[in-house]
Amino acid sequence: MARTARVAKQDLEALAEFRYQLRRFLRFSEHAAREAGLTPLQYQLLLQVAGCPQRDGPTVGELAERLQRAQHGVVALVTRCEQSGLVERRGGSTDRRRVYVCLTEAGEEAVRRVAALTRRELASLGHVFRIERLSAYNDDA
Repeated sequence: MARTARVAKQDLEALAEFRYQLRRFLRFSEHAAREAGLTPLQYQLLLQVAGCPQRDGPTVGELAERLQRAQHGVVALVTRCEQSGLVERRGGSTDRRRVYVCLTEAGEEAVRRVAALTRRELASLGHVFRIERLSAYNDDA
């Protein structure tokens, strides 16, 4: 039987506090999405599409990785969002065989509305979360 690593009480307390604050933030984000007429998963999808840094947009496979979901489930989610007018599928500009997910105007508006609320909430948790790549949230930025 493998031995359990010894973890200091202070580390357990820090981990418990982190998980608590993370869950509070996620609950806030889920509520904000619902208030905007989106499901939490729709908001997560729109956020990943909006936040895609490269080329024409993310592929379904990339979205599946970012959402930590099965690819077939993300295909169904994209289809539902497409039917709601939030996203559209487009062929790539350099490789027409690749299909990318892009926000529509309605999707862009929805994700920005919810992101504005969650951004303020995340900023209020600066003492708990250090976000290295988003310097606007850091005290010393």
